[in-house]
Amino acid sequence: MTDSALPDDRLPEEPVHAGAPETEEQVDEQATVERRYPSTIGGAFYLGVLITSSIGFAIVLGGNWRLGIRWLASSLLAAAALRLVLPERDAGMLAVRHRLVDVGLLAGVGGLLIFLAETIPDQPL
Repeated sequence: MTDSALPDDRLPEEPVHAGAPETEEQVDEQATVERRYPSTIGGAFYLGVLITSSIGFAIVLGGNWRLGIRWLASSLLAAAALRLVLPERDAGMLAVRHRLVDVGLLAGVGGLLIFLAETIPDQPL
């Protein structure tokens, strides 16, 4: 049976797209609302991790590479701890993969950076 063969009162409804606004008010509301802030606490923590990592890179560029690597490693370890304790819905951009994978990678790289910064001997110039 085709659509044209159905009586008028039994015509199939038009498909509704998921997430599509239903009324004109919702369209106007979506057009005017712009977020300029993190929507979760994890997003705010993520910005903190980015700022701390940037400080570490700036210190490295300034010449004190051990201190800069410690800052970078500390920010990664903090991100791992935050990812471990924050619920999935609040983790924001800290949640990329499964929780244990994220925590393992962040903590592993952070720990490795601290290990390298502490064990590489000073080289004579």
